[in-house]
Amino acid sequence: MQRIHDYYRPREERKHDFHEVERPLPESVVREQTSRCMNCGIPFCHGAGCPLGNLVPDQNRAVADGNFRRAYELLSVSSDFPEFTSRICPALCEASCVHQLDEESVMVRQSEKFIIETAFANGWVVPRPPAAENGKSVAVIGAGPAGLSAAVTLRRRGWRVTVYEKNRNVGGLLRYGIPYFKLDKEIIDRRRKILEAEGIRFVTGIEVGTDLAADYLMRANDVVVVAIGTPAARDLKIPGREKKGVHLALEFLGGQNRQIGGEIESVPVSAAGRRVLVIGGGDTGSDCVGTAIRQGAKNVMQIEIMPKPPETRSSSTPWPAWPYQLRTSSSHLEGCERRWNLNSIEFLGGESVEGVRVQEVKWELSPEGRPLKFAAVPGTEEVIPCELVLLAMGFTGVPSDSAVVKQLKLSLTPRSAIMSDVARSIYAVGDCASGASLVVRALVSGKAIQLPSDIA
Repeated sequence: MQRIHDYYRPREERKHDFHEVERPLPESVVREQTSRCMNCGIPFCHGAGCPLGNLVPDQNRAVADGNFRRAYELLSVSSDFPEFTSRICPALCEASCVHQLDEESVMVRQSEKFIIETAFANGWVVPRPPAAENGKSVAVIGAGPAGLSAAVTLRRRGWRVTVYEKNRNVGGLLRYGIPYFKLDKEIIDRRRKILEAEGIRFVTGIEVGTDLAADYLMRANDVVVVAIGTPAARDLKIPGREKKGVHLALEFLGGQNRQIGGEIESVPVSAAGRRVLVIGGGDTGSDCVGTAIRQGAKNVMQIEIMPKPPETRSSSTPWPAWPYQLRTSSSHLEGCERRWNLNSIEFLGGESVEGVRVQEVKWELSPEGRPLKFAAVPGTEEVIPCELVLLAMGFTGVPSDSAVVKQLKLSLTPRSAIMSDVARSIYAVGDCASGASLVVRALVSGKAIQLPSDIA
């Protein structure tokens, strides 16, 4: 039996709406796919692959046997938010599947989605309040993945938990960065109700450090957890950056999500009828591609300064490591020109951007094929016409002038990550503590929070 790849809605249907692009798979298909799992003697998917340590082989066996309640119980041992990871995780577990050695990996992510949605449909997902209160309180700053994970972890240990979020709704990057077509926000709201029933209190629309003094939280609580993510996006400071039509990716993505969610009436940045250039080849860039297509862009191009990855796993990342190789998202499949080895030199035009001057670069590669450094290729300059440029080049960490950092007198690492101050009972988790990474790793960071025994 072979792995299936047909789990998207038809392209011509999905690219005209913001509903989730993946279609629900029939029970029979999921059971067949999970039956491919060999229940290996050493399950690399569980150890080397999944940051959460999900019991993948056991879950697969339970699904294949039709014991979906058992599958949910096993998944709940390690994962508090499988409805999130099953939609947006790149499935590190699948890359380390033993099947990768001779064929395609077992379908794990879609199986996880089937498990959790079956659990919700059958009423198995219920609040799990603590068995006893410990009489202590914690303030969590930030309601993104890491903040939510820390909140549920500490609440189940008996802490009184209040989560403060500057935005109108909880979710952080889940809500304001990841498009609806990958994660419908009703999924977040559904989980919020569960967390509130467990006793977690959410205070939204309040920015700690601006609307509420950070030192007040220290006085009012035994512990403060900082989970503010990495708000500083990497900019592109080249000539012409001031021109209209050049925007950071999250301005674009966040505006669309706020419009769909009813927070604003119209999108602040629209791709409708415009030639769009996305600079940056990662997942955020891909999300910009899909959103621009749905907004009615005239055409979309995505460029990347890095070389084009190989079609198959590079020898520099042997199994069971996460493979360096070309990845094509559902958004790319909807209509997008992709180019590599292009360095952006200048934004052109009058008051508004009309094009970007780029130049080809040549990379020096390691013996395994990994890019090391690049040099410009003379005589290769060209202009890419566009009326909208979206900068999707990642994040640089936490700015030193952040109100939370300044008011709590926190120190930053050389890479602009927040350092926990255990002596004052301040703990940093997620991207703000480790740098921008995957949602699943942010969830792990919050779940792994450990407090001194004299406090906990």
